Amino acid sequence: MSMKAPEGVAPDVPQVETAGLSPAASLFHSLSDPTRLAILRHLSLGEHRVVELTKHLGLAQSTVSKHLACLRDCGLVESRPQGRASMFSLTTRDELLELLAAAERLLALTGDAVDLCPTYGAERREETHN
Repeated sequence: MSMKAPEGVAPDVPQVETAGLSPAASLFHSLSDPTRLAILRHLSLGEHRVVELTKHLGLAQSTVSKHLACLRDCGLVESRPQGRASMFSLTTRDELLELLAAAERLLALTGDAVDLCPTYGAERREETHN
């Protein structure tokens, strides 16, 4: 019996090649927003309240809260109550900083190619957000 390959997968490529990559794709997708990266970068300095992040980033409280919720759902940040506020911090600071440092090294090697990419580059992101 012949099975049809899933959409987007070449019929001659074993599915083993993509098996198990969904969590990695989800991780990179969670890091794909400049605001979320800025939040993570600022949290690498220590824990902060939403109001502090809002002031530092110059963004609306609702925007920062939405991105923090995404990062919390992905397991990258956690919060603890402090009075009526919540203090946010990175769950795995060292590993996240290692990953971001590796990304910086890769970007230094590829130059502007990623940002100029017609599918995922800056121009495409602006089109989808406007």
